[in-house]
Amino acid sequence: MLKGTLKSLLAAALLAGTAISAIAADYTIRATANSNENDEDYDGLVVFKNYVEAASNGAIEVELFIGTQLCANGAECLQGVADGTIDVYISTSGGAAGIFPYVQVLDLPYLMADDRVAEHVLSGDFTRKMREMALESSGGKIRLMTIGNTGGWRNFANTKRRVAAPADLAGLKIRTVVADLPQELVKALGASPTPIPWPELFTSFQTGVVEGSKNGITDIMSMKFPDAGLKYVTLDGHAYMGALWWMSNDNFMAMPEDMRRVVVDGFYQLQQATFASPKRKSIAAYEEFVADGGDLYVPSPEEKAAFKEAAAPVYDWFKANVDGGETIFEALTSAVESAEADISTARTADVN
Repeated sequence: MLKGTLKSLLAAALLAGTAISAIAADYTIRATANSNENDEDYDGLVVFKNYVEAASNGAIEVELFIGTQLCANGAECLQGVADGTIDVYISTSGGAAGIFPYVQVLDLPYLMADDRVAEHVLSGDFTRKMREMALESSGGKIRLMTIGNTGGWRNFANTKRRVAAPADLAGLKIRTVVADLPQELVKALGASPTPIPWPELFTSFQTGVVEGSKNGITDIMSMKFPDAGLKYVTLDGHAYMGALWWMSNDNFMAMPEDMRRVVVDGFYQLQQATFASPKRKSIAAYEEFVADGGDLYVPSPEEKAAFKEAAAPVYDWFKANVDGGETIFEALTSAVESAEADISTARTADVN
């Protein structure tokens, strides 16, 4: 009976969506993600599209372009957003750092302890501060709508040995992107940063060009890195893999306020979907990694504190060398402190 009811509701929802899509839209949002349909970014966009089209009663149509149909990389895509030829684009912090260097604050290690803290921080005034800075940097052209997640947390993984302390990283060649900050982190921990393009990483593991990386488990398993020799993962959770969702500010502000409210609420729905998606997908990925003989190590609180202490020089480097670095660092650390206090208060109330 219940199954039949659910099928009826699903059919009704699909029919409603078809009816809404048949109405000529007043506004069209062209959204792109340089990923694929198995990615958290796509999950978020599907939720966004469904919400915005329904909540606007068909006044807004959302077109999805997954992959490189509209643009191929962060610089090109963000230029499209600034020009207004692309309405919505999702980037990692590394993908946007060339234009907004201070967004690399999300790559600073060990500042946010867990999902609950990260989600609290990214749902509040910290994101609004980064939006304000991005609007100023782009001459009012590029608007940060929200920050979600894309892939969970970055952890150290390697082909050589279990890493339980910073000393265990000594001498390992760790793959990084070209950006300065991740290279500074790897150096601070005693390893050797080795910039390698993502498509070349599998072969680089096989040949020993690199011996480790900083990735989430879903990326590790989807790229089949264990087949290339990646056998050790340490769940140090040094960086939350933030997803920055950008929108053409001109096109956003051209909408009437009621439609802007719908879009803003749509990005809230998108954010919640991307918060949840990696948690589910990582379960099977971790199980597969261990089943294939992978070594999964969880550092103790004391061991994790040692990693944070070793990485501390990166904070000073960031504040001194990145435009806007000190301002955004203070905004993030203040938001984390506030989040931890709110969560502690809530947790105390809930357990008593």
